[in-house]
Amino acid sequence: MKDHADVVGRPPAVTVAALGAGVVLHLLVPVEIVPGVPTWVLGIPLAMVSLALFLLSVREFSRHGTPVRGTEAVTTIVATGPYRFSRNPIYLSFVLLQLGIALTANSAWILLMVIPTFLYLSIGVIDREESYLARKFGDEYRRYRQSVRRWM
Repeated sequence: MKDHADVVGRPPAVTVAALGAGVVLHLLVPVEIVPGVPTWVLGIPLAMVSLALFLLSVREFSRHGTPVRGTEAVTTIVATGPYRFSRNPIYLSFVLLQLGIALTANSAWILLMVIPTFLYLSIGVIDREESYLARKFGDEYRRYRQSVRRWM
């Protein structure tokens, strides 16, 4: 048995690819979320919150001595910091960043590309990681999963 989650693709790369596709579509056929409204007022703070969430989440993994990469063996269940509120704060930060960029650019295309990002993270990554963690940590992980929401 592999001692890591068998995720589909690399979450940061797939997220950036979806974001890039939205940017290309926006450049080719610009469609605003809300025409004439400065949505960047919401987008920039949301992007900043997503970056802070990402950094806090990575710090917790580091503090517990377990790798962030899904292709490496997890050594412990992290249930502190942002992981007290979300089982997947790093993936949540990816989605929030994409939403923040969509609002900052006022781009319906970038916003639309959040859907495949969310589905990919939910099905291709999180479902597989949770199966791996349940096999590896058993009841300890099941208790954590029952006490903390998947996203937020």
